[in-house]
Amino acid sequence: MKTSILALCALSFLAPVTASAHCQVPCGIFDNDNVIGKLHTDFETIEKASKQIEELSKDPANLHQVTRWIFQKEAHAQSIQETVMTYFLAQRIKLEEADSDKEAYLKKLTTCHKVIIAAMKCKQGTSAAGVKTLHDELQILAGLFGTK
Repeated sequence: MKTSILALCALSFLAPVTASAHCQVPCGIFDNDNVIGKLHTDFETIEKASKQIEELSKDPANLHQVTRWIFQKEAHAQSIQETVMTYFLAQRIKLEEADSDKEAYLKKLTTCHKVIIAAMKCKQGTSAAGVKTLHDELQILAGLFGTK
């Protein structure tokens, strides 16, 4: 009996394994539109935080509240960066697309990179221009990956 089980286990390692899932953990929960919606929520938090930091910084008595807004702004910018890297770059952009439609492939890669950089710049300051750049790049990303 033990010999049979060991033989089956040994043979199972020889069988080819194929996975066609697009996710690192194929759960079926995530889709592009839901993820884009989360990115939008992160963006809105960054936008509001940037405005609050600017306003509250005028009075030193608001130092604690300013610190909380800075933390939130940076956390949501980091969330955008991580989502773009782990969802869009790692799972949604397929290498095969480089052969079939190189222009679309490069546009997706370039847009993802621009979103990551714009989010980084939002972490570094409260510039309205930086926030607008992030908004614009997220809109392009939504156009490339969204279905709604």
